Amino acid sequence: MIEKAHILNEDDIDRVIRRISHEILERNKGPESLVFIGIQKRGVPLADRIAKNIEKFEGTEIKAGKLDITFYRDDIGQNIKPNARITDISFDIEGKNVILVDDVLYTGRTVRAALDAIIDFGRPKSIQLVVLIDRGHRELPIRADYVGKNLPTSLNESVEVKLKETDGLDSVTVVEKG
Repeated sequence: MIEKAHILNEDDIDRVIRRISHEILERNKGPESLVFIGIQKRGVPLADRIAKNIEKFEGTEIKAGKLDITFYRDDIGQNIKPNARITDISFDIEGKNVILVDDVLYTGRTVRAALDAIIDFGRPKSIQLVVLIDRGHRELPIRADYVGKNLPTSLNESVEVKLKETDGLDSVTVVEKG
């Protein structure tokens, strides 16, 4: 893979997360019914960061969980070796505004799988989607409610998100597959 462009650094990502945190509070008229669920792997630290921002702004505890969608994927039987991670949603989502968080929105298939998984935990009032990067190329009619950065890419490019919690640094780059 060849790095084509550096898109976001640590300061940029912090700024985006603060902005999205404020947008979520504004749209939901406060934090009262919010719960956050991060899609494994990099959606989890993003959800935690947004929840911590809102806790800091509002002075109230915000619940955050993690969701593994491995066995909800529609490509599970296509010679792809499953790499299951932990799902930990230790709070009730019934009647809550669930904020689903992922790093990159691409085809929409990961989000579709996450929606199926969340419904197994109860019936939320709403599910809103946060993504750090929306790169286009949707195969399903899925749209994010909160986007850090729209980043049109070609099909031979990939977006690499690295976060301190999983990779030791914060950055977003575009790489060319090759």
